[in-house]
Amino acid sequence: MLKQLEELERRRAAARLGGGEKRIAAQHAKGRLTARERLDILLDPGSFEELDMYVEHNCTDFGMQDTVIPGDGVVTGSGTINGRLVFVFSQDFTVFGGSLSERHAQKICKIMDMAMKVGAPVIGLNDSGGARIQEGVASLGGYAEVFQRNVLASGVVPQISLIMGPCAGGAVYSPAMTDFIFMVKDSSYMFVTGPDVVKTVTNEVVTQEELGGAITHSTKSGVADLALEDDIDALLRTRQFFDFLPLNNREDAPFRPTSDDPLRVENSLDTLIPPSATKPYDMHELIAKVADDGEFFELQPGHAGNIIIGFARIEGHTVGIVANQPMVLAGCLDINASKKAGRFVRFCDAFNIPIVTFVDVPGFLPGVAQEYGGIIKHGAKLLFAYAEATVPKITVITRKAYGGAYDVMASKHLRGDLNYAWPTAEIAVMGAKGAVEIIFRQDIGDKDKIAARTAEYEARFANPFVAAAKGFVDEVIMPHSTRRRIALGLRKLRNKNLENPWKKHDNIPL
Repeated sequence: MLKQLEELERRRAAARLGGGEKRIAAQHAKGRLTARERLDILLDPGSFEELDMYVEHNCTDFGMQDTVIPGDGVVTGSGTINGRLVFVFSQDFTVFGGSLSERHAQKICKIMDMAMKVGAPVIGLNDSGGARIQEGVASLGGYAEVFQRNVLASGVVPQISLIMGPCAGGAVYSPAMTDFIFMVKDSSYMFVTGPDVVKTVTNEVVTQEELGGAITHSTKSGVADLALEDDIDALLRTRQFFDFLPLNNREDAPFRPTSDDPLRVENSLDTLIPPSATKPYDMHELIAKVADDGEFFELQPGHAGNIIIGFARIEGHTVGIVANQPMVLAGCLDINASKKAGRFVRFCDAFNIPIVTFVDVPGFLPGVAQEYGGIIKHGAKLLFAYAEATVPKITVITRKAYGGAYDVMASKHLRGDLNYAWPTAEIAVMGAKGAVEIIFRQDIGDKDKIAARTAEYEARFANPFVAAAKGFVDEVIMPHSTRRRIALGLRKLRNKNLENPWKKHDNIPL
């Protein structure tokens, strides 16, 4: 028996060593942690239970049978984050560059299948050179097996991808189908084709960082939700983020007790809206003053800044926040903002997270670039997402809600449950100046008449009471009572039951 125990320990030690001390040192020299060190930080101490530690590749081409390392470049298993179950895989760059083989893929698929069976999230730590070339189509088949499980798990269990090193070619599509992607600055990158191929095909010269680094994807492309400082920052932020999410689509998000009074009054909100209709204000201030303890986990802060998305808690319960940001493009909706918010709304709806929407939107961004880029279809994504959502929806219009953008932003007509407006709200087809110039175009040459007509239009429509008179706004509320109204509304809606007509699936305008 003693001999067998010694053999077990020897095999475990070999698996834990991965690619060996030299390669571990090289990983550290790049400022990156090893696959196992990352799991030690991500998971609760002592909670990780590894599976398939001894799995080896089955490739016999190109002399691969002479290089066999237990674990085959990925560490898989389960653990807990703040006591809640999660399944994880962490690619090991010290073993064959973290490249994906058939057996490597099977390990990932096994823990994804288990996560689906028991209803627990999956977190993937990606650090891989891509498909293992020596295995040819077998490794490509492995990727497709992982992709299939990403699709089946979508909307059933939350999926989070951490990009902690290279992620190129076919490897990028698995993270792309997960719910959230966090990247590490100056250390991780994602692209379908690398700089060398780009130069050969298009003659463009670009660095890895410029083409697919964390800053690029968290600002320009919107592929990544956050760009974090280093491995440790990424892992600790993931632990914090995990606490906002339910384990699966049948369970509630975790309740976090708070001493912050849900009926708290915030008098400073009464002066948040500037006297001038053209002067911006920071919507983050409203979100912070409404959320429990001012805590807000913002996603994609560097991309499409004209809309804000993220998670907060009200009375200890997770809510999704969507808010126009007057500080950027006056809060207009454009292509990027519509895609950003639309996907977030669909995530919240899939996982039964109530949505709170703060509206200050003068309309959709005009321009040739927007029209040629397909603003019609992209804007419809956000409209579609809000319209199909059956979770509790509470909307607060703070200032402008003009035109089709009023409809899109969780209006009463899209089955908003509670739609409130501040006294400063202006709900109309368009701003007074534009409306008057269309209605009274014959008077355009007469400045006095136009001024009088503009004042008349403002008096008639630049307030929330016309919409309130039609029942499109449930109540005009004092800004200082916003947190109280939302908290009470969420209490009422906790047992909301609404179902869409049966369908195989919808056909969202992609």
